[in-house]
Amino acid sequence: MRFLTNASSGRMGRELAAAALRLGASVTVVSGPSEVPPPPGAKVVSVLTAEQMRRETLRRAPSADVVIGAAAVSDWRFSSFSRHKLKRGSGPLRLTMVPNPDIIKEAAACRRNSKRGVTVGFALETRGRLAAAREKLRSKGLDLVVANGPAAVGAGRARFDLVGRNGARGLGLLTKRQAARRILAAVAELL
Repeated sequence: MRFLTNASSGRMGRELAAAALRLGASVTVVSGPSEVPPPPGAKVVSVLTAEQMRRETLRRAPSADVVIGAAAVSDWRFSSFSRHKLKRGSGPLRLTMVPNPDIIKEAAACRRNSKRGVTVGFALETRGRLAAAREKLRSKGLDLVVANGPAAVGAGRARFDLVGRNGARGLGLLTKRQAARRILAAVAELL
């Protein structure tokens, strides 16, 4: 085993960045390794770890009009790693995982301090999608949460719901490009 990861492709983030660029926005993408390249015209900040993503996002969040946390950052990371190969035959191996930082929650907090803009998070849920999105909206201090399910990972189409302080609305089955346009329209309403 070299590493553990999730199956996120980066397509939703790319479509959001491309849609924002088409609307005339200046776009900075803080991105880990992705299957898809960022859209031309976006400033790209490449990172490898959740801590690097946290640092780069928090550095930019206070001056941004909109922060969208579309990256599928793992909730967990290894407590330590080995610089050398761990060879088999040395007995059982025990892995300990610790929570990763909650980047969008911290970004929302620093944005509340600046009293400007909109912060959007994503909630990929396997059960109780809308209830979990409402809780995430409240507990993280977000302005909007985009809720979807595991079928969205790597898919061309998925079901999306938007949850805001004034309620929820289903967007239905959409391509990620269509969803990006609808998400940004909802953000525009909040600005």
